[in-house]
Amino acid sequence: MLGFLKKPVVVSMEINMNLMALTVMGLISRLWGLSYPRAVVFDEVYYGQFVSLYMKRIFFVDDSGPPFGHMLLALGGYLGGFDGNFLWNRIGAEYSMNVPVWSLRLLPALAGALCVPLAYQILVELQFSHCAAFGAALLILLENSLITQSRFMLLESVLIFFILLAVLSYLKFYNLQRHSSFSGSWWFWLLLTGVACSCAVGVKYMGLFTYVLLLTIAGLHFWHMIGDQNLSNVALMCHFLARGLALIIIPVAMYLSFFYVHLILLYRSGPHDQIMTSAFQASLEGGLARITQGQPLEVAYGSQITLRNVLGKPMQCWLHSHTNTYPIRYDNGRGSSHQQQVTCYPFKDVNNWWIVKDPGMQQLVVSNPPRPVRHGHIVQLVHGITTRYLNTHDVAAPVSPHSQEVSCYIDYNISMPAQNLWRVEIVNRESDTDVWKTILSEVRFVHVNTSAVLKASGFLFQLSGASLPEWGYRQLEVVGEKLSKGYHQSMIWNVEEHRYGKSQEQKEREVELHSPTQMDISKNLSFMAKFTELQWKILTLKNEDTEHKYSSSAFDWITMDTNIAYWLHPTSGAQIHLLGNVVTWASANVAALLYTCLSLWYLIRRRRKIYDIPEDAWQLWVSAGGVCGGGWAVNYLPFFLMEKTLFLYHYLPALTFQILLIPVVLQHLGNHLCRSLLLKSMFSALVVAWFSSVYLVYCTFSPVTYGEPPLSAAELKDLRWKDSWNILIRKQ
Repeated sequence: MLGFLKKPVVVSMEINMNLMALTVMGLISRLWGLSYPRAVVFDEVYYGQFVSLYMKRIFFVDDSGPPFGHMLLALGGYLGGFDGNFLWNRIGAEYSMNVPVWSLRLLPALAGALCVPLAYQILVELQFSHCAAFGAALLILLENSLITQSRFMLLESVLIFFILLAVLSYLKFYNLQRHSSFSGSWWFWLLLTGVACSCAVGVKYMGLFTYVLLLTIAGLHFWHMIGDQNLSNVALMCHFLARGLALIIIPVAMYLSFFYVHLILLYRSGPHDQIMTSAFQASLEGGLARITQGQPLEVAYGSQITLRNVLGKPMQCWLHSHTNTYPIRYDNGRGSSHQQQVTCYPFKDVNNWWIVKDPGMQQLVVSNPPRPVRHGHIVQLVHGITTRYLNTHDVAAPVSPHSQEVSCYIDYNISMPAQNLWRVEIVNRESDTDVWKTILSEVRFVHVNTSAVLKASGFLFQLSGASLPEWGYRQLEVVGEKLSKGYHQSMIWNVEEHRYGKSQEQKEREVELHSPTQMDISKNLSFMAKFTELQWKILTLKNEDTEHKYSSSAFDWITMDTNIAYWLHPTSGAQIHLLGNVVTWASANVAALLYTCLSLWYLIRRRRKIYDIPEDAWQLWVSAGGVCGGGWAVNYLPFFLMEKTLFLYHYLPALTFQILLIPVVLQHLGNHLCRSLLLKSMFSALVVAWFSSVYLVYCTFSPVTYGEPPLSAAELKDLRWKDSWNILIRKQ
């Protein structure tokens, strides 16, 4: 029974020393002197703001992409005990002592370091020699641009890590497919592929390019499986469902989880609230929530409301009126109705309050029980302070003469009767009997007499300066738009602040309009409603792209005709630049060109039934090109279609794949084109000499990669290998 004790328990382990050495070298190259410089470096000024907001739990919107990458940077700050108190307003600003610089830069540096062993393993899984794989890893290790980008609080190294992890995981899964389908390791690598793809997309939307590439490769592999007669229909269906679960359902679920955690963490009101809807703002702690908490949910006849335009761009604004009237004649000679002005005002004000009135009754208070307003009901909107009715008629608007003027009606005892009936249309209704609800309902007001729709027209022309003139206090114009096909957001309004009116007398009502309300109805949005709105804002909210000193075009990247100065020491010549290893970049271009030419040659020859290389070598060549060449293409070519400010660092994911193609081409040349022993020896010597030049260039540019040691003006001039490089040299 105790016989197993007669022999010792032995645990055996295989350690790949190549992999261990590469990992250690990667960590040293990325982590050495990580806290230097202790100053804000280039885009740290951008990402640092979001880290501070995470530390303070303040909501924000970043139109550059999903929140997962930001959360990883914030995790570094959290682990370092960062309290979020630092003013991120200037590149080169010295960090205060409360900023854990090493911790904030740690995760990008670790991601960059781990890209080195990942490159090695990818080449091994592609069935290339360990020598070629080791060469690929060394090229990643000695690539100056990848080192620079991974040593600061930036996201490209994290993106590249998850991209390479996704590729490696899929290759391992595919290689296991041949002999151990549905085993534990098979499931592990398949699931890890989906997780890594989701993380890549969650860091930056550029991760979608590699995700689509892997889905395409997986689709091709499954298409080949369909032709395998050894697989039953049930087995094929199981394979299909497994891939669908791992490569589609899990990534989507994880993507949603990034936003869920993001919204859980950022529960406080902040500077980006105004671009969100009233319902979203009211769900945040502080800000609008302090005003709207406990308001009545259902709008009733007699309700006192403020109406916010849903569009919210270029600024949020509320339906507003004041005692001033439109001028009798405008500067261009056109006449007006001389009625009371109605505008869209971008600030909270007592003149933003309106009373919902039943046209068949005179009272301006809510009855008991309240009579709710429903979709399709006819109402009058009475301005709370001046008690004049919202009106429109066949008079041209002041700034948009193609539209109708909107005013508050003044009876001048002339042949211009009031036209103040409006039909309430709830755009996001679930049925035609829906009740008009505070914050949640998005409504259009359709004029009964003319069918014009109440619209904040100033939004469409704000950038060209077409707000009202001085007589309208530069407020945004409100018009009646007759051509109202569809539901443009400038025509849609929602009730933001709401109370049930109790005072029939005007003086008492004015006091009531100035006072806050407190009633017990909550309006919490579901997670999916918040996610949908936030995702839409991220995709559609675009800051004005301005020309940057270091912006570049995609054409400049291949030949590295551009660089970016990341940091400059205030007194010495020490500086950090995003510059690549010139030899590596040129070699990657040559490798891509050779691969393309050789592939075309082989294809033409194979079409003529001439097979220059064995079939297994051809399949190896094609699969490597699909992964490495395809990875370069999908991560580079889309930038030619993008209308945004581009920088050299956008090329780094594509460059990484192109670098992996170099040892693929070298091994192919050595194995199949160098037939004699002499040629092989000469080729090996050339490869060693070439690799020595890569290392030499790495060492030459390491002072502007790490920022140390400081260089003299003459040494900096020597580093300007291209006239287009902007190496900063101080005047003596």
